[in-house]
Amino acid sequence: MRLARLKEDGGLSLAEFVGDNIPRYAILSHTWGPDQEEVTYKDVMKGTAKSKPGYAKVQFCGKQAARDNLQYFWVDTCCINKSSSAELSEAINSMFRWYQKAERCYVYLSDVLVNTPNSDGESISSQGWELAFKKSRWFTRGWTLQEFIAPASVEFFSKDESRLGDKRSLERTLHEVTGIAIHAFQGDHLPNFSIVERMSWATTRQTQRGEDAAYSLLGIFNIHMPLIYGEGREKAFIRLQKEIKQSLRDNARAIRDMRLWTVLWLC
Repeated sequence: MRLARLKEDGGLSLAEFVGDNIPRYAILSHTWGPDQEEVTYKDVMKGTAKSKPGYAKVQFCGKQAARDNLQYFWVDTCCINKSSSAELSEAINSMFRWYQKAERCYVYLSDVLVNTPNSDGESISSQGWELAFKKSRWFTRGWTLQEFIAPASVEFFSKDESRLGDKRSLERTLHEVTGIAIHAFQGDHLPNFSIVERMSWATTRQTQRGEDAAYSLLGIFNIHMPLIYGEGREKAFIRLQKEIKQSLRDNARAIRDMRLWTVLWLC
């Protein structure tokens, strides 16, 4: 696992850890902007990370981690060398666990503001963020499902870095927006929820690449499988279904329900 750390000059450094020798860390959940605006592993290595618009949320994560007495943090855009297919596959198959083991998960909502400027350009406090919160793009993305469910501590922040609340203080609103049972995102054992119910959590969520609609559910079903980008959404779901079926073994009803849901999902 590769973790980031803020340097004294505000830049980034990366360090790799293996096995159980992983320090306490924070982790970021966010929505991607245009690819060219996000800070990548190569940007960090070249020392050009600060030039990217996406650096603001990376820096926020590092600063918030420091406030929580955490030296290291993880951000998917820059902590994975995506030019290595092997590393990318390992990261995606490990991601649920990485979020689960994080001390803190910070959700950065780039489309929610608490302090808005008035006509004179001065900042004025606004209490109207709740509507923007409910409509945030973060709730529509495929990958953020596991980032919401896996960590014990999930805190929500606006674009201007105001803390909005956490999974407990906002649990009623989070349930209304996502349709997910409160005890499901508050730490109840996932196998206690049926295959159909877990699949339903992702029904309205979208991913940029079709295959990711299936790959983003690996942790939700405790499944590991190779990534084959280019196979398409349908084949990826068929492989996911096969892996879930093997894990269910003799649970015929669950298998039947899963097949029905997969057919409906792909229609």
